[in-house]
Amino acid sequence: MDFHRLNTFGVFQRLWPHYGYERDFGELREREFPRMTGVTYLDHAAATLHPDSLLRGYFQDISSNVYGNPHSHSPSSRLTHDTVERVRYRILQHFNSSPDEYSVIFTSGCTAALKLVAEIFPWSPQTDQETGSVFSYLTDNHTSVVGMRGQTSALGVAALSVLPEEMENKEKEDCPEEDALCQTAHLFCYPAQSNFSGRKYPLSYVRGIQTRRLYPASHRRGRWFVLLDAASYVSCSPLDLRDCPADFIPISFYKMFGFPTGLGALLVRNSTAGSLRKTYFGGGTAAAYLTSEDYYVEAANISDRFEDGTISFLDIVALNHGFESLYRIAGNMHNIQLHTFGLARYTFILLSGLCHGNGRRAAQIYADGHFDSPATQGSILNFNLLDSNGRIIGYSQVDRMASLYNIHVRTGCFCNTGACQALIGITNQQMKRNLQAGHVCGDSIDLVDGQPTGSVRVSFGYMSTFEDCQKFLSFVAECFVEKPVTVDPDRLQGLLPVSAPSERSNGVSPIQAFQEESCEVVQREEPVERRDAYTLTNIYIYPVKSCGAYEVHNWPVGPLGLLYDRAWMVVNRNGVCLNQKREPRLCLISPRIHLPSNKLMLQASGMETISVPLEKDILLHTGSAVSQSKVCGDRVETVDCGAEAASWLSGFLGQPCRLIRQSPDFTREMKKRPCDGLVQNALMKGRFKVVLSDKVLFFCGWRRLRCISSDISFCASDSENRLTSSKLWDTDQPQLKAAPSPSLSLVNEAQYLMINLASVKLIQSLMSSRQGGGEDQELLVSQKVIRRFRANLVITGGEAFDEDNWSHLIIGSTRFVVAGQCGRCQMVGIDQDTGAKCKEPLVSLSALRGGKVTFGVYLTHETADGSAAGHALSVGSVIQPEPHGP
Repeated sequence: MDFHRLNTFGVFQRLWPHYGYERDFGELREREFPRMTGVTYLDHAAATLHPDSLLRGYFQDISSNVYGNPHSHSPSSRLTHDTVERVRYRILQHFNSSPDEYSVIFTSGCTAALKLVAEIFPWSPQTDQETGSVFSYLTDNHTSVVGMRGQTSALGVAALSVLPEEMENKEKEDCPEEDALCQTAHLFCYPAQSNFSGRKYPLSYVRGIQTRRLYPASHRRGRWFVLLDAASYVSCSPLDLRDCPADFIPISFYKMFGFPTGLGALLVRNSTAGSLRKTYFGGGTAAAYLTSEDYYVEAANISDRFEDGTISFLDIVALNHGFESLYRIAGNMHNIQLHTFGLARYTFILLSGLCHGNGRRAAQIYADGHFDSPATQGSILNFNLLDSNGRIIGYSQVDRMASLYNIHVRTGCFCNTGACQALIGITNQQMKRNLQAGHVCGDSIDLVDGQPTGSVRVSFGYMSTFEDCQKFLSFVAECFVEKPVTVDPDRLQGLLPVSAPSERSNGVSPIQAFQEESCEVVQREEPVERRDAYTLTNIYIYPVKSCGAYEVHNWPVGPLGLLYDRAWMVVNRNGVCLNQKREPRLCLISPRIHLPSNKLMLQASGMETISVPLEKDILLHTGSAVSQSKVCGDRVETVDCGAEAASWLSGFLGQPCRLIRQSPDFTREMKKRPCDGLVQNALMKGRFKVVLSDKVLFFCGWRRLRCISSDISFCASDSENRLTSSKLWDTDQPQLKAAPSPSLSLVNEAQYLMINLASVKLIQSLMSSRQGGGEDQELLVSQKVIRRFRANLVITGGEAFDEDNWSHLIIGSTRFVVAGQCGRCQMVGIDQDTGAKCKEPLVSLSALRGGKVTFGVYLTHETADGSAAGHALSVGSVIQPEPHGP
């Protein structure tokens, strides 16, 4: 069936009646969230967005009232105290409870609330007479829950992880009476809603654990307490604590209201509070204490007892306005639950049915159910996209393309390793191998050995619209689905209303569970040796990071790359690096290096040219102290270039900013990139030597295995995790050794970036066929395309993407190591002549490379002493490439 006919509001409205809040939802969205115009925000599970009325009411409140420190008795302090107490009551009222049943302890967030529970819970270590306490948790839990294990392990408390299916499979009807005599305290933690998949776990588990009917309580004597992690759940679902009286409920308010951030709470059942133990006591928590002896009496009030120091009282005042805005807009949480679930369910059905032109499905959904009911599924959808051969498209590629369309999604494992492993199918051993390959939580390494390390997540909030679904689904179809785009009709039974029977089911249940298709292993074609001559045709340096290019024909090579390339950068008033994604007008600044006068010249239309000295000891010229900044996550020491440059840049860019340069005394080493699977394992373990003739293998600073001789071949032994060669081990030969990591300027990842004109022309041709004379016709000029990719070196010769298959190359007298392919982002969509943004060439690049958005290769120079000082590169030089060995 045709995808575009199904992806309409009319179809959605007929299939899901619970949309909006019985008013003009479009007008409400425009009035309360005008900043979302043109933005498709689908990361509400991470942080929802605040309405304008919340801030207006809050600012009026704090502008017209004097709120003092609540630990006093002045009028302003009493106002604060009374307001805070009112907010505590309103929080409990929201969850259908009261101060008689629960106490609200304010924290800096849900994580801080969890840490507090780990610190104050009455743990009993294991002894010869007692088995001791157990800290147990569902494997589908946030990192911050599992992280409590660090506190409990130090106390000698046993940790027990529980699979979701174990809980009810090991259920018991009742427990022996003698077990009730044991009062050893145990804690079980589970999420009301998985932040990974949106699965809602039964709230009845609370009583099931407390009464020791469910596993693991059913198999361990003692008194079981329950921590219900409600942070994800309460953002879009009503929680009634009278139905599920958990002992501890941690929440974060920014997930509910969007503002304030940095404020959460721990809801503690009053009947549980008497068992808790407090060691540290801060301001406001003591009824009395002495400094000369160990005498301390804790505050009688439960909230006071556990809130160390002054609470964030102005943020707490904002919660009143958060509740008012939420109820005024949506009416109640039940309405929000229906609204958001409908959007998530519709997206799930269309995405799960989306097919490539060859009939293969385009997405792998990670869910435990079929989005049948808002009682079992939240407004979160987790997935990976598949290409037309059934291979996973890395989540980083999806994220980059989504950013180009101003679609905001979340990628990775979402701080939930347990659910990530279970749903994606990553074993413990694979997790460890991924780490050895260089993948860590939060990075952009999305595939290791072709297998995903994480996924893509979209999530909806109470102000999300059908247009958000529509734009997201259209984006996926346009960028990642082979045409013609279709939807599997067998899966469309799920489009019928949840409560209605299928009119044409023929005995087939809606949305059959998806069986994971095995990925086809596609053999990489061996590089073909070409006789075309490769020539260096252009050299560009970018003296100021993210500013315009400076083209040269002959240029010296320094220890960090091309001399003065990315030696300076522009930062905002907070010292944060500005790039073209944040400030596109940077491309209109034209830096020039004038070596005879030893100056950097800054030019821009309508501005007088200014100069900055090139001398390394810039401190002599500015008197500035060394400070710290960050570039691509790396800490760098920098020096300010003075008031004149700051004033010039601020005037041109229209915001306070400064020009800084890397300190001459600071060395920034290239980050180590992962290499492929077994090679990396062997390198990490250091268990082998590889020798052939008199050649010794080495690997560069990015840990990619390189070989001096291109005709050496290897095979990997799965059982031993080491490399072997066709020759015997020779223990008299030198061991495998690491070359020193190359030093970097303020570049993103490597010393040089090289592109091939043949690759540029291929992209140019594809754009021409896609646009047909459309909006970006001017982009089709080759030089404009080249400037978009901001390379240092442009070469001609051979065929498109030949450079991807090279391991080394020689330009003139300088030898280079190919350090990896360059992953592209939406910055290539910025016209370097005007600063205007468009979607090309990223869309065409993604289509050409099957979802990958890599273009060009990173290089590092390679000399005997690790430095290329004294060398120079010249346009017209012949390039001698060395392909990867077979």
